[in-house]
Amino acid sequence: MVAPPDHDVLRADALHYAISGTPLLAGVSLGVREGEILAVTGPRGSGKTTLLQCLSGRLVPDSGQVWFRSSPVHPLGAAARERLRRESFGWIGTEPQLVPELTAWENAALPLLLRGTAPRAARTAAVGWLERLDVGDCSRSRPASLTQAQRQRVAVARALTAQPSVLFADDPTARLHSADRALVLRILTTAARSHEITVVLATHDTEAASHADRRFALLDGRPADAPAAEATGGPAGGTDDTEGRTTCSLSV
Repeated sequence: MVAPPDHDVLRADALHYAISGTPLLAGVSLGVREGEILAVTGPRGSGKTTLLQCLSGRLVPDSGQVWFRSSPVHPLGAAARERLRRESFGWIGTEPQLVPELTAWENAALPLLLRGTAPRAARTAAVGWLERLDVGDCSRSRPASLTQAQRQRVAVARALTAQPSVLFADDPTARLHSADRALVLRILTTAARSHEITVVLATHDTEAASHADRRFALLDGRPADAPAAEATGGPAGGTDDTEGRTTCSLSV
């Protein structure tokens, strides 16, 4: 097993993943540099969500490997991968996936509280990000009383509060109106650059992708510019049934 270049904070090599014989990823390799905002683009069903889940350790590929800071991710046990996600990775999905019993600030502070941060410090950090996202006045409200846009902003605050090394954003603005979408993208990309957070953004929205430093296009589970035979060793096909879905986890 050859380690990736030192300047790549995240690296994938020849990832393959299939469900019931249907390939969702077929020989995908890429590197993500420290502090880079990378947009993974492609039509719905192209494998964007599956790629992010493999890169973040949420899914174990059938073959291939992912490295984080030159250390392989998938040989780790489930508990070790969960700890890696909790301590080093952040996740924003299409749906906010907030804990309904917690207030907005408690949801935003959850990653810090799980790390053992003192509640007062965690609350201060969480409220600060909620205010930046213009939902500070909702900090004591529970998700059921918030609009979809407000809940999604709380989810973004939750991811940024933890200041992860790598933030995975799976089409985070897909269900937002244009004004909310522009605000969330602006805050997300500005925060990433000012705090040196690497972002892997999955999107089929060209406007969202324009905020990235670089784009990586997928088509039918392989790099868009790769011949089918080269990427899969055979015919490619199928759609990504997990596209647009995420699993609920406290490793946000």
